[in-house]
Amino acid sequence: MFYRPEDGHGLPHNPFNAIITPRPIGWISTRSSRGIDNLAPYSFFNGVAYSPPQVMFASTSGKSDRARGKDSLGNIDQTGVFCVNVVEAEAIDHMNASSQTLSAGEDEFPHAKVTKAACNEIACSRVALAPASLECKLSQLVTLEGEDNFLVVGRVVGVHIRDDCLVDGKFDITKFGMVSRLGYRDYTIIRDAFELTRPDD
Repeated sequence: MFYRPEDGHGLPHNPFNAIITPRPIGWISTRSSRGIDNLAPYSFFNGVAYSPPQVMFASTSGKSDRARGKDSLGNIDQTGVFCVNVVEAEAIDHMNASSQTLSAGEDEFPHAKVTKAACNEIACSRVALAPASLECKLSQLVTLEGEDNFLVVGRVVGVHIRDDCLVDGKFDITKFGMVSRLGYRDYTIIRDAFELTRPDD
C-alpha cells in the first residue's frame, strides 16, 4: 500500500509508530524551579552525537494547564537540565505508572514507587536503580510543526552505569532486558544481540 499522511491511511490504527521501531525509552527525570521532581517516559528518544555526547527526546502531546504542555518540558525550560534513565524489564510497571496523568506539579517518583538518587552534575533526581542514567544540560528546545510538538536536545555531562550491567568492560543491555517501544501499545524486551563487523573495520 501507499498513502500520503494528509489523506489518511485507512487502517484501524496509525502504522507510523510501528514502522520506526524499536525505539529506546527515555525515562526523563526533571525538577521544577520550586524543587518538585517529575518523572515521565518518552519513546521518541535517541542519541544524536558522540563528541560532545548529545541526546534528544520529543514530546508530541500536551495539557492546557502545563507550561509547554508537559511538566517535563516546563521544568527543562526553567532549569536547563534533565536526566535520561534507561528502563529495564523489572521496571516496566513502574515506568508505566509514571506515565499516568497527575495534577500539575505532582511528583511521579512516589506515585510510581521509584526510588530517587541525586545527580552529580545537575540539580535533578535520577532513578536510583536504573541500569544507566545520563545527566544532561539543555542545548536546544525546538518547536516542531504541529500542535504541542517539541524537540529537546541535551549535552550529556554525567553518566551513571550500574556495576552489574558491565560485562567485560561493555555495557550489556541483555543483562537487564532493555525495554523498547514498538507501535500501538506494544513493547519489546531486548534479550539477544549479535556482533557485526563492518567491511572497513
